[in-house]
Amino acid sequence: MTTPEAPAFALPTGSPGELSHADLVGRLAREIYGQGQALSQPFAPELPASPQGLPGLPQGLPQGLPGLPQGPGGAPLPGANLGLSSAPAAGLPQGLQPDASQLGARSLGAPPVGLPGVTGPSVPNLAPAGPVAFDVAAIPSVHPLADPFASRRSLPEFFVPRVPEIAAALPGGGDLHRQTAADHPRANAFAHALAPQSVPADPSRQAGDAAQESARRTGRLSRAPEPAAPASDYYFLAPAAARPTRTTYAQPRVEPSRQPGPAPRLTAQGSSPVAAPFDVERVRRDFPALHQSVNGHPLVWLDNAATTHKPQTVIDATSAFYSRHNSNIHRAAHTLAARSTDLFEGGREKVRRFLNAPTKDDIVFLRGTTEAINLVANSYGRANVGPGDEIIVSTIEHHANIVPWQLLSQATGATLRVIPVNDRGEIIFEQFAALLSGRTKIVSVTHVANALGTINPVSEIIRLSHAYGVPVLVDAAQSSPHIPLDVQALDADFLVFSGHKVFGPTGIGALYGKTHLLAAMPPWQGGGHMIEDVTFTHTVYKGAPEKFEAGTPDIAGAVGLGAALDYLEGVGLPGIAAYEHDLLEYAQAGLAEVKGLRLIGTAREKASVMSFVIEGLENEKVAHHLDARGIAVRSGHHCALPALRRFGVDQSVRASLAFYNTKAEVDVFLRALQTLPRH
Repeated sequence: MTTPEAPAFALPTGSPGELSHADLVGRLAREIYGQGQALSQPFAPELPASPQGLPGLPQGLPQGLPGLPQGPGGAPLPGANLGLSSAPAAGLPQGLQPDASQLGARSLGAPPVGLPGVTGPSVPNLAPAGPVAFDVAAIPSVHPLADPFASRRSLPEFFVPRVPEIAAALPGGGDLHRQTAADHPRANAFAHALAPQSVPADPSRQAGDAAQESARRTGRLSRAPEPAAPASDYYFLAPAAARPTRTTYAQPRVEPSRQPGPAPRLTAQGSSPVAAPFDVERVRRDFPALHQSVNGHPLVWLDNAATTHKPQTVIDATSAFYSRHNSNIHRAAHTLAARSTDLFEGGREKVRRFLNAPTKDDIVFLRGTTEAINLVANSYGRANVGPGDEIIVSTIEHHANIVPWQLLSQATGATLRVIPVNDRGEIIFEQFAALLSGRTKIVSVTHVANALGTINPVSEIIRLSHAYGVPVLVDAAQSSPHIPLDVQALDADFLVFSGHKVFGPTGIGALYGKTHLLAAMPPWQGGGHMIEDVTFTHTVYKGAPEKFEAGTPDIAGAVGLGAALDYLEGVGLPGIAAYEHDLLEYAQAGLAEVKGLRLIGTAREKASVMSFVIEGLENEKVAHHLDARGIAVRSGHHCALPALRRFGVDQSVRASLAFYNTKAEVDVFLRALQTLPRH
């Protein structure tokens, strides 16, 4: 079948059913005729090679656009060399769609087809980062002000419908959708690749699609292990029939951002996301450690930046591993070894999904953030940094993101450069831009500062660094429990986090690295499992991630980390972010009323950390006073001495929140501060 010279579609008139019919057909037609492909051609998105620069940008800087994530159906999209993001060289990449006005222009002269109040605006959070975006025709519908778990019988005036929802309202209902898909199989494949939970691969089957049936039963697609779009893992973007049923988890709800870019971001000032009530008491029931008394008072755990408590599912997962599955992995043929290997690699896949990494081979298990940064410093750093080169960090880093780079600088003759911060604790971006140069070999910055709570603009830092061809490591130890992470949208070269910060076990964490970077890096430690062959004169190493996982790993830790990430996804990080934001603002307003209290770190964008000192009182005395009332906070330098010294102190008291904390606990904390003995 050949592509017609011009489609027979014009701006329709008639009844709502006829208009919706035309809208559905128009969506399919734009994909078919706009691609100029025979209908029998299989769906396989491709991108042309990345450009070396874009017009209108300063010469000498290899500027690029944000890279596109892995394509639908698992097909990797080509990336650029380090520092260059993928972008189409000419035209439009096959299988991708521009906005509505461009679509109309591509329909060979036909006006754009769409109805105000039916097609509605797109949802920016669902679009992949990049110069183009998928057509919203197959994206699950979102009505932000309604209960996402309630069934809808009418279409609100602002909402993005799914193809089956449109079809259901038409004369003929689902039969029309099946007939349209039969006539246009390639367009249906396009829609299914984008939203397999919403669009069946074979609508001609009355019984439905096997993947959709699996999604209805388990919340997962049996034959689509990798999500089609980064944001589709979040419960409020999934169709109702495909939402997992996790009866032990609370289900907070938050309105998705209606502005471009990742969302929701936490801010200490300004408007907060509109959220339905968060069932914090239901969450708290999942954490046994919270239900105890300390010094005769109910425990109030406000030391979450140091470590978090574990839900019962994590405790059960690690216990079950040791009680039933315990075995070493990868190197035996017996049943328990197979079980352990599956559980361990399953944990790796869950980390991949949590970070939206392109492949689980980009995930390396380590003891935590500290070891992960040391690995990058010793492996990537020693291979790429030499005398006269420069490494950039910020003033507000944890010691784990300072000392490894100091050691590398001392060993190689490189120089450590430091981004200054203002009086609110925010990095001065202009100063960062001034530090970047041809001598810069790597930038390593925290996403959320552990002592101040400042949320750094890592996306902007990455884009500017890549303009100079400089890779960026993101320390996500403090952001991972609070903010949704997407390494592809960020275009991060490395990202690290720790299990015990995300309600998982201690002694386990992960490093994400771009495939080509990990492939080029030499091993850091040697031992078993990371080799293909060994003689006394030569060793052949495995590829990543095994190359960096010498010896027996923390298998139970990986299993427990996977269970913790399952739990976080079950509750929903966007809902967690909104709830914690409100709790932080409530707590900081109360701290402002404590006599003599000085809050350190007042960034406009801030996560759930409150560092403070109280005039005339030692920090340790304040912490002991709170502990006597069952309130756990941390006093000391928080492994961030340069950050605190920027504000004229060596130590502070730090109270840090998690999604299982309550306003009642904050009130207990504030009353205790008001009763501090003063002499």
